[in-house]
Amino acid sequence: MDREVPSRPREGDMAHRSGRPNGGGVEGERNGPDPMAPRDAAPPRRRRLVPWRPRSALTPHQLKRRRLATRGALAVGVLCVGTLGYSVGEALTYPGDDSTAARLAGWAREHRLGPVVDKLENLQYELDPPQVGGDLPGEALARMKATAPAVPVRHQEIPLRAPMRPLVAPALPGEGVWRVLSAAHGEPVVQGTYVRPDRDHTSYQAAVAWISGTKARFELHPGVREPGGTFSVPPTIPKGRRTGLLATWNGGFKITDGGSRGGFYLDGETAGRLRDGAASEVFYRDGSIRIGVWGRDMAMTRDVVGVRQCLELMVDNGRVVPDIDVDSKWGATDQSRMFVERSGVGVTAQGDVIMVVGQALTARSLAELMQQAGAVRAMPLDMNRAWPSFMSYDPAQDPADPKPTNLLDFENPPERYYNQATRDFVAVYGK
Repeated sequence: MDREVPSRPREGDMAHRSGRPNGGGVEGERNGPDPMAPRDAAPPRRRRLVPWRPRSALTPHQLKRRRLATRGALAVGVLCVGTLGYSVGEALTYPGDDSTAARLAGWAREHRLGPVVDKLENLQYELDPPQVGGDLPGEALARMKATAPAVPVRHQEIPLRAPMRPLVAPALPGEGVWRVLSAAHGEPVVQGTYVRPDRDHTSYQAAVAWISGTKARFELHPGVREPGGTFSVPPTIPKGRRTGLLATWNGGFKITDGGSRGGFYLDGETAGRLRDGAASEVFYRDGSIRIGVWGRDMAMTRDVVGVRQCLELMVDNGRVVPDIDVDSKWGATDQSRMFVERSGVGVTAQGDVIMVVGQALTARSLAELMQQAGAVRAMPLDMNRAWPSFMSYDPAQDPADPKPTNLLDFENPPERYYNQATRDFVAVYGK
């Protein structure tokens, strides 16, 4: 039998390991796998694209190039770390009273790490969910019982509101009973009360404020970072503009990252985009405020000086909206059913304002509280411990610099809006 003659290798098919092209290999050395080797033998190790050689094997020119490359790589690394450090450092040192956790979370969301923050918040919630059952802490119980006016009242043209029906039976002393928080010309223009949020979370508290729509004027303020920009209204309530101050409350979800699904307008300047269908606080030149659906209940006119949009109405025509339990309507997926700190604002049929801040609230329980307090239209505002707040102000010691008090303690101090505010807010003055 004739033996098969192997075909002649083509030029360039074999090369010496030293890198010389076109053959010239050591005798007996094959360029490729040995056909006689076992099939499960490991393939030969591939050459490095850039072989690393010791310093002693380098020429002076190659040694110089290596030093330059190493220094360049180190410089790029230092630049990246320095840029990251500067960015985080700026987030930790910008003006305002925001906590370190809130600043870091905000920085992460601004750098497209929002899903990571959401996952961490969900994990934290799973590891430490709100307590079911139990009693109010002593401080919260004392606050609920304290129904005496926080400020003196001389006239009774505006009566105290009828008690709000508690959501938990039996009611605790003072639960649902309104008390005076702030007064204008001796009238109880701002009133407040406390209730437990539902029958399960009885160791938590929600606060409800009522503000006369005819005896108060409302002003929208921007925040330094949210929405940012160069608005004519300052991101604080400076000295000289505090006389007659009655109350303040927080803004909504962020405009800059699209979280609010709406825009912000103030004195001719706009951040984001005003969206038809969005729930909106609308501020007018005469100091009044309306809350409703932009494009349906209100539209841009010469009398509009401010608009703050956030998601959609939770209460409409005096009823909680049918899709209140749809997670995607009220923020990040799955968060609308979490029992966390939340806030919202609404209006009554008479044009008075209802503001709710509370612990252990879902989107539904927030909406039900605003409806229970008399709101016919109501919208969500900011959530989580760092952002909700409602302050009342007592001018007894100094009318030009009234003393602020948190209606319910969260993360920010009562003086939050006497300093540079990072997020927008509303200020209320007596007429």
